[in-house]
Amino acid sequence: MNVSDNYRSNWESYWRGTSDARGDAIWDADPSLTAAPHSELLLPHADPGRTIVDLGCGNGTQTRYLATRFARAVGVDLSQAAVEHARRAADGDAVEFQQLDLTDTGAVRALHQRLGDSNVYMRAVIHQSEPAARPAVAAAVAEIIGSEGRAFVVELTSGSRDVLKRAASGPAGPGPKLRRVFHHGLKPADAPDEEIPRLLGEAGLTVLAEGETVLPQTEHLEDGTRIDLPAHWFVLAGA
Repeated sequence: MNVSDNYRSNWESYWRGTSDARGDAIWDADPSLTAAPHSELLLPHADPGRTIVDLGCGNGTQTRYLATRFARAVGVDLSQAAVEHARRAADGDAVEFQQLDLTDTGAVRALHQRLGDSNVYMRAVIHQSEPAARPAVAAAVAEIIGSEGRAFVVELTSGSRDVLKRAASGPAGPGPKLRRVFHHGLKPADAPDEEIPRLLGEAGLTVLAEGETVLPQTEHLEDGTRIDLPAHWFVLAGA
């Protein structure tokens, strides 16, 4: 199955309304807070000589960092507008971006055939996906890594809902970046905690390591505290 037209439209409109300025998207954190520590968790298990594919790359901030740690980095996103942001920001960097619907099994298989078994980086994609699409997203991870690649997957946990509720409940309401997420019908931390490991297992993925973390955002609470969303990470191998 493919994602719904409404879901695709929500992401296109979100990214069309996002500027090229670093941090304009609430999740566009500096790689020193995200892809860098995540790479340190992945690299003990992964071959840096393989390509790494950033699934749900958005404007490509993390992809460009990953290109410094792996032989090659390819960023893919459902939104063509996001891919256009990423290509502009790359500015000659040795990194590739393409539009890809992770629920399009044929397109995912074609990517794997072109790149071979690759490593995967996926930050907070399953929890944001439509419920019916989540098994296909997990299966896309398994398809791309094959038997030799490794994946780093990090997803928001239910604790993030409490943080987001607090961020939205102040006298002034949610900050402008979070307000835009809600305005475009996006649903952070929508998946139940137990669903993520179940989907990964059903996709044939084996957990090599896992742990708790937070995903720093680019917006702050009214008291100046940065919004850090509780999350769980997994390093995964395929069949």
